[in-house]
Order: sequence, then structure tokens, then C-alpha cells
Amino acid sequence: MPETQRLDTTRLQKIAQAYWESAALMAAVELEIFTAIAHGHDTIPAVAKAAGISDRNAERLLTVLAAMTLLSRDGERFTNAADVQRFLVKDGERYAGPWILFTKPRWTAFGELSERLRDQQENKLGAYVDFTVEDARRYHAATYSIGMGAARLFSRSVDLSGRKQMLDLGGGSGAYSIVATRTFPGLQAVVLDLPPVTVVADEYIAANGAAGRVSTLPGDFTETAFPQGVDVVVMASNLPQYEPALICLVVAKAFEALVPDGEMHLIGETLHDDRNGPISAALWGLNEAIQNSTGRAHTESEVKGYLQAAGFVDVTVHPFVPGVLSRITGRKPA
Repeated sequence: MPETQRLDTTRLQKIAQAYWESAALMAAVELEIFTAIAHGHDTIPAVAKAAGISDRNAERLLTVLAAMTLLSRDGERFTNAADVQRFLVKDGERYAGPWILFTKPRWTAFGELSERLRDQQENKLGAYVDFTVEDARRYHAATYSIGMGAARLFSRSVDLSGRKQMLDLGGGSGAYSIVATRTFPGLQAVVLDLPPVTVVADEYIAANGAAGRVSTLPGDFTETAFPQGVDVVVMASNLPQYEPALICLVVAKAFEALVPDGEMHLIGETLHDDRNGPISAALWGLNEAIQNSTGRAHTESEVKGYLQAAGFVDVTVHPFVPGVLSRITGRKPA
């Protein structure tokens, strides 16, 4: 077999086995393997007992997790990798286990991807058709932990000093609003999202002691009138869920709602302009086939164009989470 063919076969095999790796990681989160190891249950028998599985299955799983470099092995003892220790130990401040499990309910659908791609029926709301309060609770139990991390990064990256009113479009749990109003004194925020989502957002807002700073507005941001006189608009982490025409509509409404010299920050999974990656944005676009939505992945230049078409100036692309999210910013002329 030619050398190049052997290399291609190896690459394809690694891509195919990624499904197994995802399954192993999700099982480890559900069985609280990393939490057990952090608490000193760091041998195969100890992990087996803590997780309620057999020694044989504990050995199988720990071997895979070590091969994935999620664990380090020293003889018979295991330790968590630094990022695992930080984000996947259940009683940790930044526990993101629910986010790891976020796509698990879609596994059956992804197993039917070819059939889904053949389905000609599409809708503009995708996953949010017939969305209930309980759906919103499950959804944001997963996204809140990672959303608070992104919100902290946003408030470190953007100076909103002196700003008075922020409109958080599709704000979900309210994470961006909670953190921004905590970080910048005098800033108030409104989270506009679907009615079932705002019920859950109010719960997170209250739990964070932010009810005096953050309010919610139930509605559909493609149809609901925006509050006027805001000086900051944020739309974060829902870009691939919508087709270009809908994004343009929302951006134009944001422009009209802003006061002169107000700013908009559109944070999303964006493709490079040659559309050859990154893989994260491409996969989020493909996910919309599972939801039967009209959404797709957008390039950074396309998003800049949406803002410029609405009248924004000084439109700039900022790296946000490298390989995952970009922050595209525009200013309404004074």
C-alpha cells in the first residue's frame, strides 16, 4: 500500500473513532469518574466502587480516558488532567459536565443524519418549535456553565464603562447580562428570548442576585419590538441557528434600537472566509440539519456584511474563543 494511502486510512480511522471517544467522555461524566479521582478514589477498584461498576469495566474505561490524555496514570494510580480537574469535577466552581452531555439527546438523530439531510421540510425556529419551560430548563442546565465562562470573557474583553442599557438578544440564561451588570456599575440589561426561556432566565437571574439589574422580555427577536434607547446590544452563541435573512433582520432592528454611538457585539461560531473551517463552526451549521432549521454556518466576512448593511461603522472581527467563537462588533454613527 502506498505511504499516502496508509496515512489517509489512519486519518479516516481516527475520525471514525471520535464517536467512541465522545461516548467514553460522556460516560465518565455521567459516572462521575473525574470527581471520584479528585476525591482520592484513584485506583481501578476505588473508581469501580465509587461509580458502581465492575473492576473490569472500570479498567476498560480508565484505560481509554488515559489514552485520551484526560487522565494520567502512574502505576496503579490515576490523576485528572489539569483542564479535567478544573471543569469536570462535579463540586468545582466551574463544573461544565452538563455541557459535555449537551448533545447526547441528539445521538439518535445524528445516527440518522443521512435521512435528516434528505428531509426537505425546514422551519425558521429549528429546535425552538414547541419549546416548553421544561425544555428550556434542560437546555440551560447544559449551557449555563459554559455561558457564564463566555460571559466573564466578554466582560474582560469589552469595556462597557459608562454604558447604561444593554439588550441581550436570545440571551438564554441571562449569563452575559448577569456578569456585565455585575462588572460595570450603573449598567442595566434586558434579556429578550422566547417566553419559556425567560421563565428560566428569571430563575438564574434571581439565583445570582441580579434581579435589580437584569429584567426579561418574553418574545421572538425576529418579531418582537425592541426596547428603544439602548446603548449596547449583544447577540451571543446562536448565529448558526438562523439563515442570513433573519440575521440581517435582527441586526437592522438592533441598529434602530441603539442610540447614536451605541455598539453591537455579535458573538458566534463563524467560518473562515474560505469556508475551510474551523470544524466547530462547520459542525454547528450541520447540526441545523438535525433540527430541520434554515440556519447555517456564516463566515466572518458575511457577518461583517450583515452589520455594515444595517448601517454600522467600524465593523471589526475580534477573536473570542479561538477556533470556536468570534466577536464581530459595530458602532452606530454618532
